[in-house]
Amino acid sequence: VLGKPIQEILTKLDSRWEKMLQNCLAGRRDESLVYLNEDSEYGTTWFEMTCVPWYDENENIVGLIIEAEDITQKTLLEDEYNKLRSLLKTTSEIGKIGYWEYCFTTNKLSWCSMTRKIHEVSESFVPEMDSAVQFYKDGHSKNTISMAIHQAMTHGTGWSERLKIFTAKGNEIWVQASGMPIYEGDKLIGLTGTFQNIDEQVRSEIKITESEIRMRTLIDNLPLNVFIKDIESRKILVNKAECEFLGVKNSEELIGKTNFDVFEPELAQKLTNQDLKVMETLTPLLSHENTIQKKNGEIVTFLTSKIPLLDDNGKSNGLIGISMNISDFKQKEEELRNLVHVTSLQNKKLVNFAHIVSHNLRSHTANFSMLLDFLNNEQDESEKENIMGMLTDASDNLLETLENLNEVVNINTNVNVDKKSILLKRKIDNTIQNLSAYLKTNKANIINQVSKTQKVKVIPAYIDTILMNFITNAVKYKNPKRDAIITFSTSIEENYTVLSITDNGLGIDLKKYGHKIFGMYKTFHNHDDARGIGLYIAKNQIEAMNGKISVYSTVGVGTTFKIYFNEKN
Repeated sequence: VLGKPIQEILTKLDSRWEKMLQNCLAGRRDESLVYLNEDSEYGTTWFEMTCVPWYDENENIVGLIIEAEDITQKTLLEDEYNKLRSLLKTTSEIGKIGYWEYCFTTNKLSWCSMTRKIHEVSESFVPEMDSAVQFYKDGHSKNTISMAIHQAMTHGTGWSERLKIFTAKGNEIWVQASGMPIYEGDKLIGLTGTFQNIDEQVRSEIKITESEIRMRTLIDNLPLNVFIKDIESRKILVNKAECEFLGVKNSEELIGKTNFDVFEPELAQKLTNQDLKVMETLTPLLSHENTIQKKNGEIVTFLTSKIPLLDDNGKSNGLIGISMNISDFKQKEEELRNLVHVTSLQNKKLVNFAHIVSHNLRSHTANFSMLLDFLNNEQDESEKENIMGMLTDASDNLLETLENLNEVVNINTNVNVDKKSILLKRKIDNTIQNLSAYLKTNKANIINQVSKTQKVKVIPAYIDTILMNFITNAVKYKNPKRDAIITFSTSIEENYTVLSITDNGLGIDLKKYGHKIFGMYKTFHNHDDARGIGLYIAKNQIEAMNGKISVYSTVGVGTTFKIYFNEKN
């Protein structure tokens, strides 16, 4: 090619080339242009042509120096980046999902364009955390977001709440406000999240940052599993959290893999069906719980969202998935539910107990006060002696009341005593043996139909008292016209083993007394030995073992008490 005009070498030069050469010959330096070369042998190639003057020793321009740089790869990458940027912008517009980020170090809050658009503020608006909260409607919405941000900053917890805001133009709209912590190692360095206009029912999309490097950095530092799949449900992008969960060191080991390559067949089929449904229907799968067993046998629960990726024609070419390990949240939720249950139960018992204490002690103190007044005013010595006897009786009654109240306190303050498995039939037989003389004297017969192998989980000390109370109660209130017959039997109802205690005694008018049958000091028959404490204590002991009790009765026929022993907990 030496000696040939450059126009013969580069045949597709246009007028820009001629102009660049003329400018360079006129003394202008660093002239450049992009040149597309199409060759049947080498294909399409992009060059950046740079031209500088060539001077002789007298500083006269005697020629030109032209440098050609192959920028084909760079050009293709820029085209791909622009397509991705356009796709992300379109996705954000369709889903109306905005993104925000807050850095603890700089105390800087950043909003993307969509977040500004949802708030109806200008692109030049500079948000601050305090001013951002002020957009939320007073009351529930503002209180909820304030508490969520506080919890995230202090405890590193995430949130997702449906709340109301007033935009800068005064429009009231519903939004889905979500946030999560950003960690650098074990250090909490900031917060990030999404902000979605949900006034209109639209498909959700993830707002990805404008830069591919920024997106990669962001998703790798999220405490969530993030993945992108193609139309064949093969992974084409995963973040560090997904790699760690699946037990691989780098993302290349997962690229091109399907669910069947990393999970058991049954679970893999379930997850693949979810993927295909999302891509076929173009309908996001949002906040779906999946239970997955890791290679080490650990069972974890994920809250997963899968959103379809669309091409320029609106057709699905894959999906974006986000999974959050909520195993700890599920465990804490269960613990909280149990705590609320126990607290509610204790509060209810405390109020009831306070009423009982107040009523009984008030009665005793009033009685003491009255007797003391009589004693002070009485002149007759024999009458004084009589009053002293009454004071002694009153003192004995007070001691008995205090003993009963103390027993109730012991029951209600020992709700976490461990239960043990016992043979129920043997325990009933032991109680019958202990009461044999009492039963014989009162002509009471007991039929124990409980299986020899039937076991229940109980607090041993409680079951002794419970059985004794129900047997003596049945004998105490037997029908005087016939011998007492008490029958024990069991059945299974859901998570409970149910012990039925049936007698043929006087029976109870449940319409009249049903609401107070288990109350303290409540009696329903005229009996010299009636105290109204046995059923109250038995019910408290049963509930302390996380069980329950019910009663069925017909006056003149008899009564059946059903004790539910909780076998699950």
